[in-house]
Amino acid sequence: MAVSLSTNGIKLYSPVKDKLLGELSGHTSTITDIAFPSPLAPHKLCSSSTDGTLRIWDTRTHRQVCCLKSPSPRELWSFSLGGMSGNLIAAGSQAQIMFWDWRTKKQLGCLEECHTEDVTQVRFHPNKMDKLLSASVDGLMCAIDTSGGINDDEGLDSVLSVGTSVARVGFYGESNEKVWCLTHTESLSVWNFEEKRLEADFGDTRSRASAAWSLTPVNYLIDCHYSPTLDGLCLVAGTLGGTIGMFPVNYTKCGGDTHCSGQIGPVCSVLEGGHTAVVRSVKTFDQSELFCWSGGEDGRLCSWSKPSSSSEFESSAWVSSNLVLKRAKQSNKRHVPY
Repeated sequence: MAVSLSTNGIKLYSPVKDKLLGELSGHTSTITDIAFPSPLAPHKLCSSSTDGTLRIWDTRTHRQVCCLKSPSPRELWSFSLGGMSGNLIAAGSQAQIMFWDWRTKKQLGCLEECHTEDVTQVRFHPNKMDKLLSASVDGLMCAIDTSGGINDDEGLDSVLSVGTSVARVGFYGESNEKVWCLTHTESLSVWNFEEKRLEADFGDTRSRASAAWSLTPVNYLIDCHYSPTLDGLCLVAGTLGGTIGMFPVNYTKCGGDTHCSGQIGPVCSVLEGGHTAVVRSVKTFDQSELFCWSGGEDGRLCSWSKPSSSSEFESSAWVSSNLVLKRAKQSNKRHVPY
């Protein structure tokens, strides 16, 4: 598990053994995206930064093996690995989407007409690796085909208008045919990527999530997580005090071009007592006794266990302030592993 820090460094942890494995340094400005891009190369870690670089690391040696630089240099906000042969890295920048061949370290092209403002997200389709989804502050999501030449004339397939600045997107569904979209105005929408249309708009999502539990109002949206076993999408949201809530996302598919008003279901999981400030990231584990890890602005990295009864977890809401690993005699059950 890799964790980016406000010091522009990266720390590597074992998510099961609660052990610090090493540190990576090289970025000189804020790290904007970080990921293990391929299960076929589990020791390869990638990161992007506002210093204008994309870096590939070997987590076994804790060394940088590749550094790709934007020409200007320009701030890089997001990246994704894909392409027909798995050799492409796409990165979102200031109104541009840049492409490199990570094997040869050569820049292959740049799309400049898809967006007019910062490209906050780029994600290759998990099943169709030649298809790329981009999202921007300009309120647009673009579907891009990289199988031909990487240029504005041939690459742009379709444009979806979200209507407000896009913060995060992700593919989900049985065949990853759908896209969830979180905005900087704290709203959620669901789109059909195959049909290129809006399926559900959740409006003022914070208010709907706040009404779905009895705790203090939800202040921000963190992420969305999809469970293949349950075939369900879950919204992850938080409070200024560090409490995390997970809410099922519900909507009925409408026919034709009509989209539906989505509903946020009653909270299904509440994680409290671990953080004291805004939570920035939550990583869930479907097939594990460990439920999730979370990281926040309080500098804490917290691990959370599933309830002792699996049937309780599946059938009812639960509130957990018990962390998998905690200091002895710690009455508030908060966990500061490092």
